Amino acid sequence: MKQIVISGTGLFTPPETITNEELVESFNEYVRRFNERNAEAIERGEVRALGPSYVEFIEKASGIKSRYVMEKQGVLDPDRMYPHLPKRSNDELSLQAEIAVTAIREALKNANKTPEDVDAVIMSCANAQRAYPAVAIEIQAALGIKGWAYDMNVACSAATFGLQAAINAVQSGAARCVVTVNPEITSAHLEWRDRDCHFIFGDVCTAAVVEAAETCTSDNAWDVLGVKLQTQFSSNIRNNFGFMNRCEDREADERDLLFMQEGRKVFKEVCPMAAEQISTHLAEAGVTPEGVNRLWLHQANINMNDLVARKVMGRDVSIEEAPIILDRYANTASAGSIIAFHLYNQDLKAGDTGVICSFGAGYSIGSLVVRKR
Repeated sequence: MKQIVISGTGLFTPPETITNEELVESFNEYVRRFNERNAEAIERGEVRALGPSYVEFIEKASGIKSRYVMEKQGVLDPDRMYPHLPKRSNDELSLQAEIAVTAIREALKNANKTPEDVDAVIMSCANAQRAYPAVAIEIQAALGIKGWAYDMNVACSAATFGLQAAINAVQSGAARCVVTVNPEITSAHLEWRDRDCHFIFGDVCTAAVVEAAETCTSDNAWDVLGVKLQTQFSSNIRNNFGFMNRCEDREADERDLLFMQEGRKVFKEVCPMAAEQISTHLAEAGVTPEGVNRLWLHQANINMNDLVARKVMGRDVSIEEAPIILDRYANTASAGSIIAFHLYNQDLKAGDTGVICSFGAGYSIGSLVVRKR
């Protein structure tokens, strides 16, 4: 059986950031205007008054201090509260494809590969910009890659599920080399007017190169020791936006057409599932917790990460062992664990072992046990 490796990763980071202080100032101004505009209805009990947000609460609840976004002015405008992303013509490269191309080029460079070496592109993320044609095929064309491409969506686990599909393709001989890419423009499907979640997400794009060890010439490659996937249906994280909405005769801005979650339920249910999967996966790969040098976990919430890491390792885990990037990137949906892997793997030595794990809506959990060559 072929030994499969991740031979390179890439990262696109948007140029604009929003700090918690900026976000709270904008949100609280929106709240003030809303309550003022609806004062009479609030007094009659017909409308519920909105409450303010606080920097201290955000940081304690999530560990997030700032986030990168594609466009911040629209998000911080109390009369708008979502990004302004100008429409592009069908002849122009789409925004999602544009950031994907940037991340892939870095991944290919780090893998010592060119587009000519790649046979397939898998775009896996929480939301595709459109239904069809597949954004992956647009990315493929922009890079001049031959072969095939497709989009897939498993919400916050899309990156690890995409890697599994890429690994299978190389293992079966369907492709020599596959690029996976995770362009997450989460600012477009976040309800910035909801105090419970307005601070959660940020924008980013990650990419990874998957190939057989026999073709690898990278000086920072990772053997894949195993991949494990799990899904279990839940509506506790949900987004009902889709092509059938107009047939339902509903308003375009109804709350369930953007990201929604029951945060406490998700925390209580997903953390044990993720920890159990990682522990089981390590045992199946013949790796003990003592043999794990690093955990690159889904970056949703620092308290979730701390709990999962502690359950897996059976002890408190240092920031070096389980790096956190959500303080500056926030939750980037499927890309979070790949950002952590991309930024925090080069210091490890040959033979060191780690776990890349994502978890989210579905519920869905994906994990990869990897070892540095």
